[in-house]
Amino acid sequence: MGKRDPRFITIRRGGSLDVETHRKLALWATDCAEHVLYLFTQQQPGDKRPEWAIGQARAWARGEITMTQARKAAYAAHEAARGTTGSARLAARAAGHAVATAHMADHELGAAAYAIKGVREASPAEVAKSAGDREREWQRAVLPLEIRDLVLSDQKNRNKKLWSLFF
Repeated sequence: MGKRDPRFITIRRGGSLDVETHRKLALWATDCAEHVLYLFTQQQPGDKRPEWAIGQARAWARGEITMTQARKAAYAAHEAARGTTGSARLAARAAGHAVATAHMADHELGAAAYAIKGVREASPAEVAKSAGDREREWQRAVLPLEIRDLVLSDQKNRNKKLWSLFF
């Protein structure tokens, strides 16, 4: 495993990530996941685990739950993903990564990448790439200015690892 980017490691663990920035990353990741949650709920309307995970991510960002509680929600969303296929699976993975951002801030790109993949998967083949590009542009449009440079540089650094979805 490669060395983790210290910008995504909390100050208390020897990195440079402050609490406020960590929370903003989690909220942006949650916005990305929530934007595609419909892909899951259309196929699995009775399974509320990804929706619960998104709520838990927001609760963590507000300081209302612990990182351990957030991690439990991430496991639940990923378990929901294993129970389905296609765009629904990808949307549930996005939710899992969004709430996992509480544990490891660099999961923020997992939420964004799985959301893009989910939109592509749900789209007809001839427009899948452009649909994914529009999702990526939406994500960037809602990216808070305070974390914009950090996230965009992370996208550049990890683009190849994350299926070249960002550039």
